[in-house]
Formats: sequence, C-alpha cells, structure tokens
Amino acid sequence: MLHKRQQIFVHIIGCIVFLSLPLLFSPESLSLRSYLTNPPTQRDIIAYTLVLAAFYANFYLLIPRLYFQRRYPIYILTNLLIFLLIAFVPYLHRQQLPPPPYQMITPRPRPPHSPPIFWDISQHLFLFLLVLFFALLIKVRNRLKKTEAEKLHAELAYLKTQINPHFLFNTLNSIYSMALERSDRTADAIVRLSSMMRYVLLDTGREKVPLEQELNYLSDYIQLQQTRFEGSSHIHFSVEGAPEGHTIAPLLLIPFIENSFKHGINPEEPSDIFVAINIRDYRLSLQTTNKKLFLPQQIPHSGLGIQNTRQRLQLLYPGKFTLSIDDGPKDFAVSLTLELT
Repeated sequence: MLHKRQQIFVHIIGCIVFLSLPLLFSPESLSLRSYLTNPPTQRDIIAYTLVLAAFYANFYLLIPRLYFQRRYPIYILTNLLIFLLIAFVPYLHRQQLPPPPYQMITPRPRPPHSPPIFWDISQHLFLFLLVLFFALLIKVRNRLKKTEAEKLHAELAYLKTQINPHFLFNTLNSIYSMALERSDRTADAIVRLSSMMRYVLLDTGREKVPLEQELNYLSDYIQLQQTRFEGSSHIHFSVEGAPEGHTIAPLLLIPFIENSFKHGINPEEPSDIFVAINIRDYRLSLQTTNKKLFLPQQIPHSGLGIQNTRQRLQLLYPGKFTLSIDDGPKDFAVSLTLELT
C-alpha cells in the first residue's frame, strides 16, 4: 500500500512539474497572472496537457493493448491522430486581448522566416516523441522485469519439485515392515512422516519459511533414516545456535543431507554420517561428511539434487553464500555458509 501511495505521489509531482515547464522556460520574468493571460502561454499549457494525456493513454492503454499485441499499424495511426490533436487543438483556443503595455511580454524567439504555428508544432512534435519514448521505455522495462520474475518463480518451482521421491517410498516400506512386526516405533515414524509431508505440501509454497520449520523437517528426515538403517549406520546430527527470528528458502538444505544418505548408507556394511548446523550472527553454516559406499554411476541422476540446489542458491542468495564440495575418492563433504534474513 505504501509503495502504491509513493507511486501516486511521484506521478502527481511529475505532472505538476511538466505542466509548469511553459512558465519555467518563459523568456520573461513577470507575474503568474501575466503568464496565464498571455495567449501563447495558454496554448502551450493546453498542448502540454494534451501531451501529458497522450503519455498516460500510451502507458495504460495503447502500449499494452496495441504495441504489446503487435498491432503496430493501428498503434502508429492512433498516435498520429493524437499528435494532430496536440498540434492543432491549442489554436482553437480563442485569441484574447493583449495585456496592458506595461505587461507586454516579449514574443518567444523563433527562427527567421518561420511561421509561428510551424515553430510551435515542431516543438510539440519533439515533446510528443520524447514522452512517447519515455512511456515505451518504462512499460517495456516493467514488462521485462515481470517476465524475469515469472521466469524465476517458474524455475524455482521446478527446482523444488526435483526432490527425490524414493525417500518417500522407502520410508513407507520401512513403516510397513515395522507395522508387520508390531514395532513400537511405527506410530512415531508415521507422525514424523506426516509432519514432513504437511511441511512440503502446505508451507514450502512460500518464498521464505521460518528457519525452525526447516530444521524440524531435517530432524524428522534424519530420525526416519535412523529408523530405516538402525544397526547398520551411525548418524551424528547437531544444531547449535538460535534459529528463532530467521527465515530461509524452503527445502534448501535437505538435498545435501539426502545426498549423504544416498551415497553414504549401505545396509550391508557400517557407515558414518556427520551433519552439523551452526547459526551465529545471521549466518548459517552446514557441514556434512559421509563415506562413499556407492559409486556415483550406480545411482541414477547422481548429483542432480546438489546441482539444482546450487542454482537455487544463485537465484535466491546471489553473493550471499559460499558452497564448497570436496568429492574425494573415499569421502564426500559439503560446506555451506549462508547469510540469513
């Protein structure tokens, strides 16, 4: 609402300044009443008012409905008609008596052998073309910004949908197995999975979410993974610092942790995964380390989640993050530092 009011205020000030140009650039320094009773000045004010109307007609009507719709002949013809109105309507204004001798205003200088009407029309043409170019420039710039924002939104939405669905299927299988065994952990696993799905379906549509919700999602994910691979893996997860009051783009950290489990867990041999998150002075740092128990070529689309997350970081946090990936022969480590809002 405040931004809209500021725009209205800027438009009002701009209109007042524009309509004051005939008075500001008049060759004589006389009273306002003398200017307003001078027929040439009156014609200028009428012409400037029509030029201003032409600007808003182009800005709100002609450019969106004709120029952007590629109806160029109609757009050009319409503006030619508008210019004819600007050029000749001021001269339909009735001629008033000249002011008293002591208030006589020196006529505006014109080129020699140039009829007054053609001199005025040339000035109005220049002014009309100037405001027409200005309206086109602003409108095209706004459209480019809107298109870029829509493209960014679509790209981010696409990247967020690239979450590996195998985790959901595997977790459901694990819960099914626990249910068959009548395990006491079944209810807790269902609650955690329900919380995760609620977060993904209801909260991640927003541009930013509270950091606490993102951390709770990570905690539920890790607890479910511990349930799946209990006895065959050692998972070390820690969070230091206060997440309260901070926000973060949703599902931004999970691909790094998911990658650790994807490549660092093998039910047939012991494995260790380290995940450490630290929050301090509006900065979040994430450290993950895991042994490479699977070869990348054994897993389809290996590295896609991290690649998508890197693109999201570049789009959402330009110049506000550092990402280091150490892909060694036996270990895989990720270090991310991010400026929080």
